[in-house]
Amino acid sequence: MGPEISFWPHKKMNFSQYEKTFRIKATKIGFSEEEITACLNYAEPLISNKLPVIYSTANLAALVGYKTNYLKRAVKFTKYFYRDFQIKKKDGKLRTLYEPLPSLKEIQSWVLKNILSEVKPNRFAKAYIKNKSLIENVKYHKGREGVLTLDILDFFGSIKTAHVAGIFSEMGYSANIASLLAKLCTYDGYLPQGAPTSPYLSNLYLKNFDDIVSKYCSENNIKYTRYADDMTFSGKEEDLNITSFIEVQLFNIGLYLNSDKSKLMKRNEKQVVTGIVVNDKLQVPREDRDFIRNEVHFLTKFGLNDHLNRTLNKKANYIEHLLGKINFALHINPDDLKMKRYKAKVIEYAKSIEE
Repeated sequence: MGPEISFWPHKKMNFSQYEKTFRIKATKIGFSEEEITACLNYAEPLISNKLPVIYSTANLAALVGYKTNYLKRAVKFTKYFYRDFQIKKKDGKLRTLYEPLPSLKEIQSWVLKNILSEVKPNRFAKAYIKNKSLIENVKYHKGREGVLTLDILDFFGSIKTAHVAGIFSEMGYSANIASLLAKLCTYDGYLPQGAPTSPYLSNLYLKNFDDIVSKYCSENNIKYTRYADDMTFSGKEEDLNITSFIEVQLFNIGLYLNSDKSKLMKRNEKQVVTGIVVNDKLQVPREDRDFIRNEVHFLTKFGLNDHLNRTLNKKANYIEHLLGKINFALHINPDDLKMKRYKAKVIEYAKSIEE
């Protein structure tokens, strides 16, 4: 279908303008009226949704600026187009990331910008959204009687290539193009942590799930948000008996709960949502505040070098790292007077050692 016609309609081009241009080009290269009609029927819903029209691998190659053979190699020999490395998680365990090589990453970034970003996730999905911060997730659950947090098991690894192809199919792409795009965005059959497209694709894959869950919660006086694989529900304690319902909805899309991380927090205990305390006011947990207080105290008392030697801390750019923690605490609670004082002390000390 349209293998030699690779022009991409301008964002402001409507279907009538596209049809006129397409007919001229298609007629010149010998398309029959039946072929032209088939192509236009395929293109119309894509253009209506401001999506690029892609008829073939050659079309996509022309749009992203790479040779057709490169795209074919990238989907056939995927493992050679990524590098893997490990980072340490908060619990001390290692997480393996798979980062696409620059050329494939450029293609994925094009897909993210020109295709995925045109489709909006459910409004209760709070992670990976442009101009949205962690506060957008936690503020809904401040001062609630009960807070339930649930975690999705092996989130990215459970979203398979076929699931991703389904996302592109729902946008209106043909089975072949949906499969091609899905393979360009997955590694070894699933969403890789490290690809620029994975976060947004995960939100789109859970869009129907979020629709169902948010509707159910709204009808039952429960507040719901999802931050990546972390789901939060808040309301009256007796209304939060919904774990079984969530398990069924996840099972319907091939996902499962990580039962080890399920937690119901009552008002008289610390309620933590994605690492932020939400009981009466938003703030970082006490252990983080205590860490910052101690670091500032010893830094200003002993000086930078002595403090690092005493604590065996070899972290480069230590002061910048400490200021980053303080700034994050102030981002969560801009009115935190203690954090403002800590910040002023660190900045004053930093200036003193520069003189």
